[in-house]
Amino acid sequence: MRYLAVLALALGGCGLISSDVTNFDLTLPDKTFTVDTAQWMLNGVDTFTSVSCASSSSVCADGAKQACKMNQCAATCDAQTKTCDLQVLVGLYQMVDLLNEKPELKSINDQPLVGVHIDKIEYQVTENTLNVDTPELGLYVAPSTVMAVGPEAVQIGTIPPIPHGTTPGVMAITLDADAQAALAKYMGDYKNPFNILVGSTIEVKMNDPVPNGRLTAKVKVTAHAQLGG
Repeated sequence: MRYLAVLALALGGCGLISSDVTNFDLTLPDKTFTVDTAQWMLNGVDTFTSVSCASSSSVCADGAKQACKMNQCAATCDAQTKTCDLQVLVGLYQMVDLLNEKPELKSINDQPLVGVHIDKIEYQVTENTLNVDTPELGLYVAPSTVMAVGPEAVQIGTIPPIPHGTTPGVMAITLDADAQAALAKYMGDYKNPFNILVGSTIEVKMNDPVPNGRLTAKVKVTAHAQLGG
């Protein structure tokens, strides 16, 4: 009996006993993000972007409040045209609540998730009636209390510009090592919800079309982990 106990301890110390560690699917349900210009309540943008700021750049900042009623616009004086350029801030988020979205996690008896690995992140545009191309869109992860891109949001990927009116098929987002670690950290702490955010800025210059329409895209995170006893 003493020999068997010593043998068991030796095997455990060598990491050979691993019957309680299994692969666990952490793939998330699709997260849907919609850029809808109707929510921006743009007003008189074509007139605003023709306003001269040659004598004072402050006219742009003041006018932005009127051109964009949702307080998500800024404006700067264009160095070449000396007219106002409008910047519309795009900020969207979706909460990830792993404990409820993956009900099987409730049956693992509080075992920790170890070795969380993000296999891939993909996106697919399912609707695009925008009359302008999107800029590059950043994909971020942040605590559940953070609903806008800022210092606490960590960028984990980039969605390239999407031409207006197009609906690309399923596309992959490349993750570097830091992005893997950042997302894996949040997913490993599965009892605490977190947010996935999309952020960018759409700029409208003089003679540009006023943004109109909407774009909807799904983001899918495929991941796995191991259960540590």
